[in-house]
Amino acid sequence: MPTKKPFALRIDERMMKAVEKWAADEFRSTNGQLEWIIHEALKKAGRLPKGE
Repeated sequence: MPTKKPFALRIDERMMKAVEKWAADEFRSTNGQLEWIIHEALKKAGRLPKGE
């Protein structure tokens, strides 16, 4: 399993509330939802490392 690197994220309050609601609807943590969103965007853009 890859190690996770913590970092600070500044995000608009309204956008964060929307992410939190989406996470709750999907039964994920807010952090898990952000990871999923980023992963899906990378996959769609063809930017994931080979084998993922």
